[in-house]
Amino acid sequence: MKRYDLRHLKDNFEPRMREILTSHKAGEVAIFLFEIGDFSPIQRSADLVKECGYELLNSLKFNEVDWTIVTKK
Repeated sequence: MKRYDLRHLKDNFEPRMREILTSHKAGEVAIFLFEIGDFSPIQRSADLVKECGYELLNSLKFNEVDWTIVTKK
């Protein structure tokens, strides 16, 4: 299990998230932390997880501005 903090990328976290997801091996769990802003990144991240062939295990609000998702291949 690895945790990736993508908050520093603001609204442009998807290219890095895709890069990480495509490099993981089957059975590995990845935890991503990113800023939500207007909540549109939540759906975009869920779509990206599905597109990369991962299962979205959990998705929750971390604090007032951050969101956490847990994925597994």
